[in-house]
Amino acid sequence: MKKEETRILLVDDDLDVLEIVGYNLKNSGYQISTAKNGKEAIKIAKKIVPHLIILDVMMPVMDGVQACEKLRTIPQLSETVIAFFTARGEDYSQVAGFEAGADDYITKPVTPKVLLSKVKALLRRFKETETSSFNTIKVGDLEINREEYKVLKTGKEIVLPRKEFELLALLASKPGKVFNREEILNTIWGNDVIVGGRTIDVHIRKLREKIGDTSFKTVKGVGYKFVTDKK
Repeated sequence: MKKEETRILLVDDDLDVLEIVGYNLKNSGYQISTAKNGKEAIKIAKKIVPHLIILDVMMPVMDGVQACEKLRTIPQLSETVIAFFTARGEDYSQVAGFEAGADDYITKPVTPKVLLSKVKALLRRFKETETSSFNTIKVGDLEINREEYKVLKTGKEIVLPRKEFELLALLASKPGKVFNREEILNTIWGNDVIVGGRTIDVHIRKLREKIGDTSFKTVKGVGYKFVTDKK
């Protein structure tokens, strides 16, 4: 994926942020689109299918968390990387962002150099997903198609945010194997993102709600494993 072909959607109600951050990203060679609120962002995202969405949290009409939740239900945006753009001191929970389906967050104010470095790291994840070898995982009544980013349970499709899908695919790739927290963090989030153990817990809770509580077993002090419903 060439830089000039990379589409980034920048969403913020602060016009100065849109202008300054947008300029730096555009000057670096990216295709930039902007939106002033979550509702507008969803409309634009459906049209351009961006590789990366940088999403402010506090906005009128529809805030970033609400927008992220809705964006994650749109199939054609399943591979889009979403990063929250958060201000220092803002009353914002990192866990709430990950619950909504975000991949990461960027703290503002941010220098152009740090911003571009962060964007490059985020887009690297999209490229790795896009170019890695895919296969279909079948376990019990669950089918995970990594090429199409599709999950079927008893033939019914379940739409999952990017990180929930990757976590499910990892655990289901080796049923019964206990994946420790460090292994999960390194595989799903990589070294470019600093997240805590609670992030994994949030994603597991979401998967239990959607896939089934009995499919995931907590191994206290170690991590998690995927188990079939069959005894």
